[in-house]
This record gives sequence, structure tokens and C-alpha cells, in this order.
Amino acid sequence: MLRLKKRSEFLTAAKGVRLSRRGFVLQAVRRLPEDDKPARVGFTVTKKVGNAVVRNRVKRRLRELARLHGPDHLSNGWDYVLIGKLGGLHLPFEGMIADFKGCTRDLARGKTEPQRKRRPKGGSDRGQKSNKPTRPDPGAGPKEQSAQKSH
Repeated sequence: MLRLKKRSEFLTAAKGVRLSRRGFVLQAVRRLPEDDKPARVGFTVTKKVGNAVVRNRVKRRLRELARLHGPDHLSNGWDYVLIGKLGGLHLPFEGMIADFKGCTRDLARGKTEPQRKRRPKGGSDRGQKSNKPTRPDPGAGPKEQSAQKSH
């Protein structure tokens, strides 16, 4: 089993199918149909999960999971990314194994989650009119402020 290491490989896997479990999210994408090389696996844990110590513990558990059960359950010609969740730290390892096996079984059967809709970059409310009331001008006198309120 080989490793994914480049950012572009992780981004390609993110465009594929996605399966979520208690301790991790599995992303998978088929490489070229004629590419029948061994499965490649990448591991990542976001900073939302915790500090570096916690993230490394979760990542170690994911690597061990893939090392022990990946060769039997991951298909050749596919790239996989395991994204660690906080549940991956507290979940018994046997539970993670069961989730991993179920996840790969669902993937083989075509049971995947629908693609998440991505928000456009740069904010979703650009160019839209705000419903917030305007505040009176702080440099205006009392008469001008009351005139602004009446509009």
C-alpha cells in the first residue's frame, strides 16, 4: 500500500466519493481505469480536532488501521484519504475497525453520501442588499439625525 503525499493528490481524492463514520471520513477516487497499481492512502486531521498531540494520536490510529486492514479491503487502482475526527481518539480500536470495514463494503456496493455543496470563495453575501438598518451619521447634529430616522 502506497501513500498520498502531495496536496494535488488529496484535492483529487476530495472530488470523489465520501463516506462518513464516527471516527473518520473516507474519501475515495478511482484513478485511470487502466491503472491497476496498489491502492494509495493519505491521512489528514484538521486543527479543529485539537492540538498537535491530539492530531498525531488520531493520525497514528488511522495509519495503523490502514496498515492492518487496508490490504484486505482497499481496491487496487483507487486513491483513499482518511480524515480523522475527534471520535477517532476516543472510539475503541475495534469500533474503528468495524467502521472501516463497513465503509469499504459500502463503497464497493456504491452506497455513498451525496456530494456536499461548496460555498463560493470570498463570501456568499457579496452583492446582496443588506437588511440591516442604517445608523445615523455620528457627525450630524440632532436635527439632521431626526431627519435621517424619518426616512
